[in-house]
Amino acid sequence: MDLKELKISLEEDIKSCSNLEDLEKIRVKYLGRKGLIKEYFKKLKDFSSDERKSAGKTLNELQERIKSFIEEKSKEFEEKRKPSIDLFIPGRKSETGSLHPISIVLKEIEEIFTGMGFEVVSGPEMESDYHNFEALNISKEHPTRDEQASFFVEEELILRTHTSPVQIRVMKSRKPPVRIIAPGKVYRVDPFDPSHSPVFHQLEGLYVDEGVSFAELKGTLEIFAKEFFGADTEIKFLPSYFPFTEPSAEVAISCAICKRKGCSTCGYTGWLEVLGCGMVHPRVFENVGYNTEKYTGYAFGFGIERMAMIKYRIPDIRLFYENEIDFLEIFK
Repeated sequence: MDLKELKISLEEDIKSCSNLEDLEKIRVKYLGRKGLIKEYFKKLKDFSSDERKSAGKTLNELQERIKSFIEEKSKEFEEKRKPSIDLFIPGRKSETGSLHPISIVLKEIEEIFTGMGFEVVSGPEMESDYHNFEALNISKEHPTRDEQASFFVEEELILRTHTSPVQIRVMKSRKPPVRIIAPGKVYRVDPFDPSHSPVFHQLEGLYVDEGVSFAELKGTLEIFAKEFFGADTEIKFLPSYFPFTEPSAEVAISCAICKRKGCSTCGYTGWLEVLGCGMVHPRVFENVGYNTEKYTGYAFGFGIERMAMIKYRIPDIRLFYENEIDFLEIFK
């Protein structure tokens, strides 16, 4: 390769240089210990005096050209490799999550009842017809089943319509005394509207022992209402009917919004119905093998969403399931 070819080769390498790795290759190729420039300088001793002078000048120019190019491009490529971060720009706000309102309310309710000696238990969401209905004194022809339209998985297998089956499973596996609450998801063929959802959360309570009375049931629920809704909350029992309790009652609390003066929320009655309860029916005890002459017990149940809607004045149950950030951030 003569000097003319060397110039051409150098210019081609310069044009194709696009990063620091290419730049290092050029330095080694031309200026390295065995680089082309040094090799040419060694050959100058074989040239005539005039040729040596001309070739030496050319080689010096090429050497300076390479050094200048390497210095310039090194700075340029180094700048490109630096991350484009402005250290003085304020940082982005860290978005933190929070418990869902259903979880918040459920946790508070569990703490109230565990403080009264209740144990939190759970059971399967897919249940047999026997545990969900028949063991609870609800036969296949019982009209109450119409109120709990079920999602059938198989002929005798459904998605549970309440958490009462957990009570049956616990009583079949334990001897009294039994004092439990059973929270969890339940499923019913209901429309998805402001007051209904095909899936919602329920909590049921059960206490069985010798001498358990209706007065204890009322006292327990009164303590719960005052702890959860406020110390000035009043309760009243209204006669009702449930196949698995006798006697049975609906429990209403004094309206937290109008303080019993009457408003649109309570239908201008001053009261809000919040749960159902009663003394466990003897047939339920017979189905789980309990001695009906020796043991009595009470049970109660309510919807978690219902409690949350009353406490936080939420007008639409669908808000719990639509994942609207503005709604959920209220509970941070």
